[in-house]
Amino acid sequence: MAYIKYKEVTKYFNFSKYVESKLLPKYTLDYVFEDEKVLVAYKTSRDYGLFTDKKMILFDNTNILNLKKNITIIPYKSISTCGIIFKPYGVEMSLFLDSGYPLILKFVNTIAEDKVRLRLLFSAISRYVNNQKESKEEIERLINNDVSFR
Repeated sequence: MAYIKYKEVTKYFNFSKYVESKLLPKYTLDYVFEDEKVLVAYKTSRDYGLFTDKKMILFDNTNILNLKKNITIIPYKSISTCGIIFKPYGVEMSLFLDSGYPLILKFVNTIAEDKVRLRLLFSAISRYVNNQKESKEEIERLINNDVSFR
């Protein structure tokens, strides 16, 4: 389970599909401000996760009819530690918030291109967490979905 300050975010996020920004539902983009860029977006069977250059936005549709949405925004500046695990058919990103609580994001059924995309995303997040200068090349690759091997 993922918790933020004793509040359950969700039981789990098993992101299984990359989504192009132009194909996202409008309600997901309402939380992206004009000075932000969507780097990458993923979805589960019912939920979305958007990663901008400043924060992540997690949408948890808590029932089958999508009548209730739990929206959690986590600025990268509130992350103290991050880690990533590459597995044969998936990737797990571990994010520990300043409050001390862990957030585990699972990306399932990944192929090689997904792993490149997630490596670039993790690099961008870890640069922010470690107060390093962002890599404009990595950001552009994410925005343009350039997941070619280099």
